Amino acid sequence: MKKDKITKENMYEGQILNGTVKNIKPYGAFIKLENGITGLAYIEDLSVARIKSPEERLKIGQNLQIMVKSIDRKQNRVMLTYKELLGTWEENAQKFREGTITKGIVRETEKNKNGIFIELTPNLVGMAEYAEDLEYGQEVNVYIKKIVPERKKIKLLIEK
Repeated sequence: MKKDKITKENMYEGQILNGTVKNIKPYGAFIKLENGITGLAYIEDLSVARIKSPEERLKIGQNLQIMVKSIDRKQNRVMLTYKELLGTWEENAQKFREGTITKGIVRETEKNKNGIFIELTPNLVGMAEYAEDLEYGQEVNVYIKKIVPERKKIKLLIEK
């Protein structure tokens, strides 16, 4: 049985397609889909963790699966999303246990010094108490103090 070619007319929101990263800009990545159509994944659609550049998730030439977020047939645009394919909060949180130490990446220090966001996986972020001298992108060891599934929160301590 021959598979029908995917066209812009029969593409739909939520569809998962194969693609190749063709270009990266500060605001997002252009992905050429298996059907030859190029779509855009904005930076906020690449990761739950706040990242400063799409290059923190994707590289030019990288092959990946990506989801169609929306199709604007009048403007002839396809918007894509990657973060939905990185697992749910619950799936990612199951990989971690309270009372253990793991590695994380500093993603954002709160301006009001309430805490520091630490990325444990591309789709899972926890918060640690504020600490001086930490830089964005720095790898740190963190102690998992508490996992609160009903609030989708993970409380961390940065190991010195």
